[in-house]
Amino acid sequence: MTPLLDIRSLRKTFGGLSVTNDVSLSLHPGDRVALIGPNGAGKTTFVNLVTGALKPDGGRVSLNGMDVTRSRPTERVKRGLVRSFQVTRLFKDMTPEEHIACAVLQRMGKAGRMLGRHGRMTDVMTEVGDILDFLQLSGIANVRVREIAYGQQRLLELAIALALRPRVLLLDEPAAGIPHAQTGLIEKALERLPADLAVLMIDHDMDLVFRFAKRVIVLAAGSVIFDGSPQAVAQDARVREAYLGSYAHAR
Repeated sequence: MTPLLDIRSLRKTFGGLSVTNDVSLSLHPGDRVALIGPNGAGKTTFVNLVTGALKPDGGRVSLNGMDVTRSRPTERVKRGLVRSFQVTRLFKDMTPEEHIACAVLQRMGKAGRMLGRHGRMTDVMTEVGDILDFLQLSGIANVRVREIAYGQQRLLELAIALALRPRVLLLDEPAAGIPHAQTGLIEKALERLPADLAVLMIDHDMDLVFRFAKRVIVLAAGSVIFDGSPQAVAQDARVREAYLGSYAHAR
């Protein structure tokens, strides 16, 4: 089966420092993969390379069998590769409904008609309503972002990503900044993602990682040092040394 996302020997250096060192991995429909590693391991740089925010020094990125290594980020989004960010990038004076409508219209190629008219577009509003319901955001659909809780803002970012209808979703610390008591909101949303969607999640919350992932990839000093099951990762000596430490012993 052709992978939805196939990355081969991806490389990136900054000032002679190798930040991404021959990284290879692939994602298939339905994959739930966690990418973990210590701070400075190169995780966010890797995501930036995959999504086109950075250009690699070598290697290849393919989406559904097509080489997109030199494609712009917008072209990758159109082909189904969508990401979230560590820090929210929402417009504080816009509502969740407006944000999601913008994403739907952008996907449809109608970005010029974004605001003011979307409420009269039945097909757009039906889809917006479905996404709001799916992520339990309907109650705040018309509340300005500046007035809603941070956990709901993170859910809204996930809603925007889903409005773009990804085939591959890269989540960069989806629970970052959320109080531990509210991470259940994100977990429930992740559990309800479409079964055929391939998801790669970066996070430092090991409890969240081990509940979410069916496969774990560990990055250290820009290189993959482990790719396998959550059960095996805690037993790997290199991973214990590089990252998990006391958490692995606790498990």
